[in-house]
Amino acid sequence: MFWSLELASYLEEAPWPATKDELIDYSIRSGAPIEVVENLQELEDDGAEVYESIEDIWPDYPSQEDFMFNEDEY
Repeated sequence: MFWSLELASYLEEAPWPATKDELIDYSIRSGAPIEVVENLQELEDDGAEVYESIEDIWPDYPSQEDFMFNEDEY
């Protein structure tokens, strides 16, 4: 499973919280690249686990705090 910012961006508007199957369905319906669907299919889960956000799927997902810029300057 390989995530990138571009691939993860397709899940930003996903209906969180969601199960693995709901996320796969959302990805297909929203036209996400096949890599997103494949990554979701590779998740090890018993089918009942509910994911609250992309951070539950990709723990290293960068947050706003990870970027070094001052929003007040823009």
